[in-house]
Amino acid sequence: MCEVLNIARSSYYKWMNRKETEEEIENNRLAHIVLEYDELFGHILGYRRMTEWINKINNFDYNHKRVYRAMKLLGIKSKIRISRPRYQKSTPEVTSENLLKRDFSSSAPNQKWLTDVTEFKIKGTSRKLFLCAIIDLYDMSIVAYKTGSSNNNELVFNTFKEAFQNNPGASPLVHSDRGSQFTSPSFKTILDNHDSVQSMSRVGHCIDNGPIEGFWGIIKSEMYYLNVFKSYFSLKESIEKYIHFYNNNRLQKRFNNQSPLEVRKQALQTDEPKQYPIAFNKKINDFWENIRIKQLEQLSQLQA
Repeated sequence: MCEVLNIARSSYYKWMNRKETEEEIENNRLAHIVLEYDELFGHILGYRRMTEWINKINNFDYNHKRVYRAMKLLGIKSKIRISRPRYQKSTPEVTSENLLKRDFSSSAPNQKWLTDVTEFKIKGTSRKLFLCAIIDLYDMSIVAYKTGSSNNNELVFNTFKEAFQNNPGASPLVHSDRGSQFTSPSFKTILDNHDSVQSMSRVGHCIDNGPIEGFWGIIKSEMYYLNVFKSYFSLKESIEKYIHFYNNNRLQKRFNNQSPLEVRKQALQTDEPKQYPIAFNKKINDFWENIRIKQLEQLSQLQA
């Protein structure tokens, strides 16, 4: 065999008697865990979240770079998101200013809620399922959601009815886009009845409602695009299961690898909730810098 492969006999015996190093043994153990978790979570974990899950569940302290190398060697990566379709503009009846102004920070639960409606298509049919959800900016939890076969006022109103019932006394700033449901006088009345202030994204600026748009990307890339749904009820059931998973089990690095409801529960039990600063975001920073420049220009024009 050595003659055929043109390998020295000494090299062969050295290889036969070689023992794995501790680092190689550890890398093999990590590789088996990565394969197990990739299968367990349906191939949705990238290397950062894979690291968080492995370290939390097993009480390890792996560096994310090491996990990245292991996943790269195994050919494992999270599923890539599909681009969102563009939505047509609508003529609003009641509009509000963009009071949120992309300030996505919140110091306590029920201070700022973001809401929106998205659609899911049912394969092989012309039917669609619509999901309305409300996300709390403090803990990024879904405080209420409803599904329906029509994108109508009832879907949105029932979602907010549930949200206020589950959070008695809440009077948050409610931010949305300029969809017809949110610009209706009836929706404004619902908010007024709970002493809530309404805020709306500017036309053509979906990033003004960024966190809820981000949640749509998460639920679609981690659940919807990975499966084929041929019935309304199977899709509805999967959405309900995923939102339960998101709220109760999906760890978030910003919250020190806790789930949204873990953070929310802790905050509601104290008068001084723990603060979780948002990481630096260049787009948001550029937005505020442009605002500052415009204000300085307006001031200089007034002085002139």
